[in-house]
Amino acid sequence: MTTRLIHLSDLHFGRDRPELMRPLITAVNDQKPDLIAISGDLTQRARASQFRAARAFIDHLEAPVIAVPGNHDLPVHRPFRRFVTPFAGYRKHISDDLSPALMTPDVAVIGINTMTPWRWQRGWATRTQVRRAARLCRTGPAHRLNVIVAHHPFELPPDSDKSPMINGEWGLQILAEAGADVVLSGHLHRWHVIAPPGPATAEILQIHCGTGLSTRMRGEPNDFAMLDIGSPSSDSDLTVTRWIAGPDNSFTPRETTRFHRGPDGWRNPAEDADRPLQF
Repeated sequence: MTTRLIHLSDLHFGRDRPELMRPLITAVNDQKPDLIAISGDLTQRARASQFRAARAFIDHLEAPVIAVPGNHDLPVHRPFRRFVTPFAGYRKHISDDLSPALMTPDVAVIGINTMTPWRWQRGWATRTQVRRAARLCRTGPAHRLNVIVAHHPFELPPDSDKSPMINGEWGLQILAEAGADVVLSGHLHRWHVIAPPGPATAEILQIHCGTGLSTRMRGEPNDFAMLDIGSPSSDSDLTVTRWIAGPDNSFTPRETTRFHRGPDGWRNPAEDADRPLQF
């Protein structure tokens, strides 16, 4: 039986495209996912009105939602609140759990909160967060697919001008050793897939999703990712489909990549697995 996971990121309510909201909800619900993961930046300025809009959006999604905060979900422009109650708005409107996890015998989706008011832009994979996620990865059977959700990428594309997340390389290695299979992240507002063997680790498939709704598109279309996870066994398959918003504002599937997980980790039979995939 296939498990379907949809990955959304960087919705940025407050800098969103209202004309895309209903088409995005329709596209996601029509695919009947088993779970939806949102990798942060639900708001632009962490204002109550923006959190309420994000909450309304989530409430229109029919599948269970797991979300983690992003840097824009902290009130950076209000210094007192930023350092004293940085997650108050997020906890009130989105979830009190900043690192949620959904565990099943076949698929585990594990959130890591990479946000701290002290490293607002760069992000920080604290040792506590990484080790907790690693422990959860080890709790299931060997065939289970372990998916990590975080706002900041653990590994940046070669041409990125962002500063790397603190503990990113270390955290990726710890997660790989614990049995993590896939990392979903955002923050960059661009689509990028790092397919094993990547520069940092040969085991983890990393999917950086773009922005689902924001006007801050950085030269790329609004998009989201759909992951179809094959029946678990000693070997398994994963299909990653990028859905893109077109000129008519509807979302359609544009690019599909298939991966196979065997004893030696992930491989893409149709591509040269020795280099990151670029779309």
